[in-house]
Amino acid sequence: MGSIISLLERSGGVGGFVEYMLEKKGVVSSTRSALMLSYFIGVVIFIESSITSLIAGAVGRPFCQKYSIPQAKLAFVCDSTSAPISSLLVLNGWGALLLGLITTQITLGNLSGDAVSILIDSVLYNFYAMSALLVTFLYVWFGVELGAMKNTPFVKTPVTTTDNTKSMYLMLLPITLMIGSLFFFLYITGNGNIMKGSGSSSIFYTMLVTLTFTLIYYVGSRNMTLGVWSESAYNGAKKLFPIALILLGAFSIGSVTSELKTGEYLASLASDNLSLYFLAGVIFLLSSVMAFATGTSWGTFSIMVPIAIPMAVTMDANVALCIGAVISGGIFGDHSSPISDTTIISSMATDCEIVEHVKTQLPYALISGVVAFVLFIAFSFVN
Repeated sequence: MGSIISLLERSGGVGGFVEYMLEKKGVVSSTRSALMLSYFIGVVIFIESSITSLIAGAVGRPFCQKYSIPQAKLAFVCDSTSAPISSLLVLNGWGALLLGLITTQITLGNLSGDAVSILIDSVLYNFYAMSALLVTFLYVWFGVELGAMKNTPFVKTPVTTTDNTKSMYLMLLPITLMIGSLFFFLYITGNGNIMKGSGSSSIFYTMLVTLTFTLIYYVGSRNMTLGVWSESAYNGAKKLFPIALILLGAFSIGSVTSELKTGEYLASLASDNLSLYFLAGVIFLLSSVMAFATGTSWGTFSIMVPIAIPMAVTMDANVALCIGAVISGGIFGDHSSPISDTTIISSMATDCEIVEHVKTQLPYALISGVVAFVLFIAFSFVN
């Protein structure tokens, strides 16, 4: 995944897509359409949260300068469409991590069922991501400013451009192949049933196919030499190596918490002091606090999923709803944290001060968080 992301950038595909959107006549004619373009880019490019923020910021910055839009507003749009959309459309590293965590619980005997089906069901309960995307859309469309967003300043900065010839198809074709290949391999490994396919194997085969395609496409079309392709692929893989360490640690944590019966212990405490109807809501709050303090949603997933699943199973709660609470809480805390990578990248991509970005974004994140919490309680009663 890291190699492919790096190759898409190096080939000029990302830049070509940006240039195409910038030069498309009639796309942007006002403050609303300028921010809406970045919102649309953030939703469409779901392959990786950092790439989402970077591209949405690169597209929006020239228009922010033209229409004197404060950088904090653009940073809010970029940040609010990065992790939320990546956690909803899980054909990416987010899906791989969550699938690995769920598979580990199945392997350990804490959960039964198909990992892919459970992941899809859990994503449907990702209320914070849905709420954040809706709140951001309403903000862009109606321009409702809350708290510090009312007084955030616009800073005039130079915008750098390039004259290199690029093509958006260098990005669109590999991504299209990636999505199609994933469903194809899910169908193959599931013996004709996508829902029963091996998610981890399918993602692995998909990455190999896409990586091979970029080799043939980029080198064959003389977009880059074999040496440049190899260097870019290596550098991209190296950047995402920490994710492999997170997965390794997650598997270890899962085994340890299983042996210690952490989930069962917490469930026994909750059964006496916590109503079943508030379990998902409490899991959401705990995950939110943990993600805010650490600045990482992935680390939160790694710690909370091995705890939430045994609790849900022991208390006979909706497992998918509880996993969705972990995902939502991780994103909410990460979205609000000043030490989050997406917060920092969104600020850098839009030339906005990190403190300014966090201060102006927080009221909208809190609204989405409250909505998500209420929905978790409501769906607990329904289920």
